[in-house]
Amino acid sequence: MTNAPTMIRASSPTPRDDAPRPTEQVRIGPFALTWADDLPASLIDVLAHSGSGRVPLLGAFTAAEQRSRTSQSYVRSAVGERFRVASVESHDADDAERLFLRQIDERTGLHARTVITHPRGTTAVRIETEYENRGEESLVLTAVVSAAVTVGRSQEALADLVVSTADSEWLAENRWQERPLRDLLPALSLPIHDQDGRGHFGLTSHGAWSSGEHLPCGVISDGSATIAWQIETSAGWHVDLAQTRGGAVLSLLGPADLEHHFAHELAPGGAFAAVPVALAVSTTGRDAAIAQLTSYRRWLRRDRGDAMPVVYNDFMNTLMGQPSTESLRPLIREAAAAGAEIFCIDAGWFADPEIGDWWSTVGEWREAPGRFAGGLDALIREIHDLGMRSGLWLEPEVVGVGSPTAASLPEEAFFHRFGQRVREHDRYHLDFRHPAARAHLDETIDHLVEAHGISYLKLDYNINPGAGTETDATSAADGLLGHTRAFRQWLVDLGRRHPDLLVENCSSGAMRADYALLAVTHLQSTSDQQDFRRYAPIAASAPASILPEQCGNWAYPARDMSEEETVFTIVSGLSGRFYLSGFLDRLRPEQRVDVAAAVALHKELRDDLGAAEPFWPLGLPGWEDELICLGLRTASHDLIFVWDRGEPSRVVTLPELGGEATQIFPAERRVWPANARPEGLELRTGEGIGARVFRVDHV
Repeated sequence: MTNAPTMIRASSPTPRDDAPRPTEQVRIGPFALTWADDLPASLIDVLAHSGSGRVPLLGAFTAAEQRSRTSQSYVRSAVGERFRVASVESHDADDAERLFLRQIDERTGLHARTVITHPRGTTAVRIETEYENRGEESLVLTAVVSAAVTVGRSQEALADLVVSTADSEWLAENRWQERPLRDLLPALSLPIHDQDGRGHFGLTSHGAWSSGEHLPCGVISDGSATIAWQIETSAGWHVDLAQTRGGAVLSLLGPADLEHHFAHELAPGGAFAAVPVALAVSTTGRDAAIAQLTSYRRWLRRDRGDAMPVVYNDFMNTLMGQPSTESLRPLIREAAAAGAEIFCIDAGWFADPEIGDWWSTVGEWREAPGRFAGGLDALIREIHDLGMRSGLWLEPEVVGVGSPTAASLPEEAFFHRFGQRVREHDRYHLDFRHPAARAHLDETIDHLVEAHGISYLKLDYNINPGAGTETDATSAADGLLGHTRAFRQWLVDLGRRHPDLLVENCSSGAMRADYALLAVTHLQSTSDQQDFRRYAPIAASAPASILPEQCGNWAYPARDMSEEETVFTIVSGLSGRFYLSGFLDRLRPEQRVDVAAAVALHKELRDDLGAAEPFWPLGLPGWEDELICLGLRTASHDLIFVWDRGEPSRVVTLPELGGEATQIFPAERRVWPANARPEGLELRTGEGIGARVFRVDHV
């Protein structure tokens, strides 16, 4: 049931006199929106995480006016300080409650319309703002704060806060680290100076890999009171931590002038949407806050669920982009025998077999004559005849310099800077704001679906084209933001045209793993890491930023692996969305048994996967940690994944876990029972390198 909007308050956009008005407040989930006639709206965490200092929820920086007081942080913009609340309305629906906030800066005529959404059953809110220029002159926006909130109850309390963020790069994704906030923001005795600080700590993305250096999410906690955040964009973003006299301020932004050379001209009557962000809180620490973000992420993609089929892909440690009929046929047979439900032919299916390196020839996306004996359709028929669905690899946003498409599409359909077409690693970048670029890919996908019966696409993204494109944009960063939004909309439209098509969001592993894209795709490849030992911390950490049911974790058994090494790579796959690769036709008989058992187990667990909350009994893993553990909690039981890269036959004690534990993979080697003890659950891993999956039933 949906209720009609309720007007909370409509006030004059400017105070009637110089006397401060009483602060007004309205609740939205675990937050409160507060304002006064002479103050802009602020967002306060009512679970007592917020400090005493109020900061405006929004900030708008322009070429004409930056900060109201100089600093290096994104706090107290001149325009944002002048915002006054014009109206606040509430709206309740079955899935969420919403506040609609309208603020006005009378001096510039800039209006800000904000929607704060609280999904029911979570402690999270999503914040979306559209700015409209109702003035008589153009404004050049150089940064907009999507949300700012005070953290820490006082300057003294900042000493208790720990900041959790994650670095990320190709082959080394999701490297979380925890640092005392005071290591990032030094104590300055600000109350003595009676001023806010001027420095800051920042995390910034660069170019088009939104998670290529840092993950666009994080946590601040004192061990109990905790706030977590997420920024939802595939373009530039920035996280800013600064100090005020009353605590610290967390500001979340999309692209900004200092960090991305961003500018967007807003003509009279024009509108600009800030990057959406989410905040979640808990009173019981980091893992609980991440669990709330997990629930929020499920709400965000509530209309994009799928049955989580087991995918076999021929790339990782297998064909590596050089498929042929001879090499694929045995893999197709073995994948079907193992229980795979989708067989995806990865890169190279479109390439002339006489060309060794096809990297610079991509862009037409048609089968290359001579690549497959009997043609691609013959292989797809074999896949379908064995009861599997078929998939193909595609990199839709790039065109190789050697592709005919590089000359056939209009010049305006490509990224440009300084009058030159952007070229990165022998590839050009398409601009999805241009209708010719979208039409080219629409025709491509329609052909693959209708002519070949493809129902799964692995969409890759292997270059970072830099700051963006200056075509039809105020700045290159503005053009990049426009392109990423157009690409996301293209994915939405693709899903409407082909509702049965499953789409994987791959980007050199997970270099663009953000919830602008993950909200409208089905799964995310978590890494290109080919060393199974190195994959364990990536897989174990991935659910902190990606839904467990979207974590496409590779399992790639090989004939030369020992039994324990085979189990190790399989456990990585089982800890998320099981993503199978490897020369299955060359495996030893006992390895094939392990693979088939893992596929069957994943099919039993995948319903749990779509409802589980991640937690880390031994803490978020370090990159070089020998012992790694991930937990996935459901209403009735926990799934515990343990990897040991160090001592042989180690006994592992997991604190605060009790109940009846059963080793469920590898089941036939369940010879060491787990013992429930007051100090925790005691488990034993394998001989030497090893990994196990346990089920712990709640008592």
